[in-house]
Amino acid sequence: MNYIDLFAGAGGLSEGFIRAGFKPIAHIEMNKEAVNTLKTRMAYHYLVKINKLEIYNQYLTGQINRDKFYSFIPPKILKSCMCETITKETLSSIFDNIDNQLEKNSVDIVIGGPPCQAYSLVGRSIKSAQDKIKIQNNEEVKDDPRNFLYQLYCEFLKKYKPKVFVFENVTGLLSAKNGLFYKDFKDMAKRTGYTVEDKVLESDKYGVKQSRKRVIIVGWLKEFNLHYPEFKENMDSSTVNEMFADLPALEPGETINKYSSTYISNYLIKSKIRCEKDILTQHVARPNLDRDRQIYKKTIEKWNNGHKRLHYDELPEELKTHKNRRSFIDRFKVVEGDTNACHTMMAHISKDGHYFIHPDIKQARSISVREAARIQSFPDNYYFEGGRTSAFMQIGNAVPPLMAEAIAKGIKKLLKKD
Repeated sequence: MNYIDLFAGAGGLSEGFIRAGFKPIAHIEMNKEAVNTLKTRMAYHYLVKINKLEIYNQYLTGQINRDKFYSFIPPKILKSCMCETITKETLSSIFDNIDNQLEKNSVDIVIGGPPCQAYSLVGRSIKSAQDKIKIQNNEEVKDDPRNFLYQLYCEFLKKYKPKVFVFENVTGLLSAKNGLFYKDFKDMAKRTGYTVEDKVLESDKYGVKQSRKRVIIVGWLKEFNLHYPEFKENMDSSTVNEMFADLPALEPGETINKYSSTYISNYLIKSKIRCEKDILTQHVARPNLDRDRQIYKKTIEKWNNGHKRLHYDELPEELKTHKNRRSFIDRFKVVEGDTNACHTMMAHISKDGHYFIHPDIKQARSISVREAARIQSFPDNYYFEGGRTSAFMQIGNAVPPLMAEAIAKGIKKLLKKD
């Protein structure tokens, strides 16, 4: 069975579907660096299939550049990763490109979720307490065209009539504008011939070392008489610290691309995050100011002393630089290393690492790209193109592959019953 991935990002949702045995026909994504990440990942899967993974490893170790690396990959695979902004004006050309990839096949599934910032409190422009009240009351602070990207998603349902679609987003979609956006989406999908249901999933119930709630909307053509799939849970009791244990300690701004231990924990093996042949890449930490490192140590100490969070007002005056002492008083937050799931990974990590401080007080730094990827359950052989800042952005916006795999397996089981 094949699928199209819309608003694909770095490919976390797609990775889960590939693991479950589905075949990607096309990925549509507007960010060029994320598209290159998708191309690199599709190249990886192709090389695994033909048993030539050494070419991938040559790329990771810098023996060949990206152009040379891509020259080993069939052009059709690379062209399936399309750098396009989905708009009314671009739909026709996107459909043409997908049709060229399809040849005579039909589309079995459409997956993906529009950018979630428009439905998320975190992503809104909050400049005052009044703005926050407006948002909580579902009043729009500003018009945002991303609010209506679900309408373009429905255009793909009309065009390709897949048996099933999977629409992933933040839980705020359900309540945004008093639920009117979601109701409109459901009505459009129903008019196209689909039955639509939703559930809120928690990523840690599927083995992800992170608390992350997402609404998973599933629709199916009415004539197939299906039901909302069952997603098999697979909780894991090991800690975040255990997941980090084989990664070398870093100083801020440092990069180390060699594991500190050959030991691979059971969690890393069963989650497919690491295997013996992996090459460690992108274990790079951003530089941190000495002042911030002092704050980080206090934040870690506070957490280690009874799981308490540091409030910005509690800092010594010489460490305070923000005039606003009333909003975002929890702007410094340590990753909960001694628990089995830390707080939600967000794209804001691309701007600074204050909300994702490494739990080891000896390191006193924000987490590395590879550590962020592991929190999201990306395997170590997943390479993010575009540099450190772009990698953080792609990781923060992604669907955790482990949760995506559980979703894909549930869809596969559902369709096999059909």
